[in-house]
Amino acid sequence: MASDYEDLADLPVRIDAVSSQRRERETSSGFTRVTTEFALTGGDGEAHTGRGEDVTYETADHDALAEKGLPDLTGEFTVDSFSARLDDLDLFPEPPDREEFRNYRRWGVESAALDLALRQADTDLASAVGRSADPVRFVASTRLGEPPRIDRVEELRERVPGLEFKLDPTADWDRDLVAALAETGAVRIADLKGAYEGTEVDNPADPDLYELVIEGFPEAIVEDPGLTDETRELFEENEVRSRTSWDAPIHGIDDVRALPWEPDWLNIKPSRFGSIESLLETIDHCEERGISMYGGGQFELGVGRGQIQTLAAIYYPDTPNDVAPRRYNDPAVADELPASPLEPPAESVGFGR
Repeated sequence: MASDYEDLADLPVRIDAVSSQRRERETSSGFTRVTTEFALTGGDGEAHTGRGEDVTYETADHDALAEKGLPDLTGEFTVDSFSARLDDLDLFPEPPDREEFRNYRRWGVESAALDLALRQADTDLASAVGRSADPVRFVASTRLGEPPRIDRVEELRERVPGLEFKLDPTADWDRDLVAALAETGAVRIADLKGAYEGTEVDNPADPDLYELVIEGFPEAIVEDPGLTDETRELFEENEVRSRTSWDAPIHGIDDVRALPWEPDWLNIKPSRFGSIESLLETIDHCEERGISMYGGGQFELGVGRGQIQTLAAIYYPDTPNDVAPRRYNDPAVADELPASPLEPPAESVGFGR
């Protein structure tokens, strides 16, 4: 079966000018999020402007970009030849804090070029790859504070009855908290964050926490366990492996093949893949192998959120997608919030907004 990338690779894209906008916003997780939105223009007006978002986490990397800018990206390309052009360019004026950020920025630029190519062709992503865009089931991702409390979960469910969640268990979770969360029946993903290294969200492998989560949420997806001599035995049962998912280690199809067992679930965060080709090649692999996917968010502040929702609508609309509308990430819970599923736009051109 051909990859959907083949339907996009030869789309022409003309880029006459490039600009960027630094975005900043406080989040429900207690940190200030900074991103950069790119605008590639190839004609007159918004109809001929493609946008993408760099979700690099370090503010200093965005500040350096705002000061020095991107290299020259103008010219006439296809989607594929533009991607090849990026192979020869360094998009960071200063070396990034982490090498994986190179993929994040590349995704921001490539997604803007794809958006522009689709707009110049007067079409949308779903139509271009011969698929439909369906309503997207989403979950809300939230921290529970220090010490952890169920309050925000309850407040959100008061606003949106039936809301489901992706939560990040930590070592200070206890049985009472897990029991209270389990009673809501709303926890769909428990992200152990055991595959992160050198980040502010590192969560060392903890066999007691893992056992508490596995037993306390018997139907939830368990994401990114850290497999050590102490924790590996908890994942020997097929029932647990069948609901184990991976996120942080996945940057392309080779990473999927290198997992300790063939997964049943993957969290798809497009920016981790860097290129459109790598993303769609991996999605194609998952479809062929029967691997279920769900979308993951990274506190996008601009068009990036709409684009990950668009991908979810096309490729994995019915799974617990961590792509809730941006208002769910605000520090204060809004009086009115959209409920799941999220309807796709009735009319669309480009790659999601």
